Amino acid sequence: MRTLRISTAVISALGVLTLSACGAAETGKKDEAGGKKSVTLTVPSWVGAQANTAVAGYILKKELGYHVKTQQMGEVLAWDALSKGDIDAVMEDWGHPKEEKQYVTTKKTVVKGGDLGVTGHIGWYVPKYWADKNPEVTDYKNLNKYVKDLKTAESGDKGQILEGSPDYVTNDDALIKNLKLDLKTNYSGSEAAQITAIKKYAKEKKPFLTYWWTPQWLNEQVEMVEVKLPEYKAGCDADPKKIACAYPNTPLQKYLNADFAKNGGEAAEFLKNFKWTTEQQNEVALMIAGEKMSPEAAAEKWVKANEATWKAWLPKK
Repeated sequence: MRTLRISTAVISALGVLTLSACGAAETGKKDEAGGKKSVTLTVPSWVGAQANTAVAGYILKKELGYHVKTQQMGEVLAWDALSKGDIDAVMEDWGHPKEEKQYVTTKKTVVKGGDLGVTGHIGWYVPKYWADKNPEVTDYKNLNKYVKDLKTAESGDKGQILEGSPDYVTNDDALIKNLKLDLKTNYSGSEAAQITAIKKYAKEKKPFLTYWWTPQWLNEQVEMVEVKLPEYKAGCDADPKKIACAYPNTPLQKYLNADFAKNGGEAAEFLKNFKWTTEQQNEVALMIAGEKMSPEAAAEKWVKANEATWKAWLPKK
């Protein structure tokens, strides 16, 4: 969920390289380019996950002496790359039961790396300034009454629900159909584009309905209220075509390539130990997206101010 493209300048600032043939099997060996131990991480497209990778990468380099490589890719593609050993770790996964069954349970090429420490939640949100004037809008049963307020050129005669990237975990088209709502999804294409649209609506105090999530740094700047969907119950989302319930709260997980988890030495141990809070992730994400700091600069600032936290993640000597 959650997309913000990393520019060439940012990638340069992070000191990362594009993927070579080096994979998890080479982790801990000498890297041909720099003569250092190497570890490869994926960088998801949303800024919260970039914060994870920036901080982990900074500590791996500065404290443990690793050369850190990254590769930006979609969530599902990352699972395949992880299985093949093209990347060593995914720091933030929002729940992919199909891939987990395929790679963790069946093939055993991927292993769980533990909780990230952050609980994610996806939902439908409206701006508080609109909800304050129209309290009914916070219940999905009343959304059809507000279609005229949500119409856009893209949604035609239906109300728009603003989406991010089509790559995100989403049940929205099924929810619209199964809950009999006069809505239409409109994919902005990325988190950056979605945020731009939300900020524009908020500046003009216009109504909007959006697919959104927590944690997210923008929530500190634009106050939104979640729309109540039918209560989530275990199994209610088992059939993608019949989903008619809210999204669950999702304790975000880390996953490691199985060979890397076993043979990755200090890097693997450190990444398993990496665990922080929603507030800590948001702090770094806001530096990157809100204050326009480079990921490495944001990571350095956070690391210098939170030594007691990250020292506990380091491998025991």
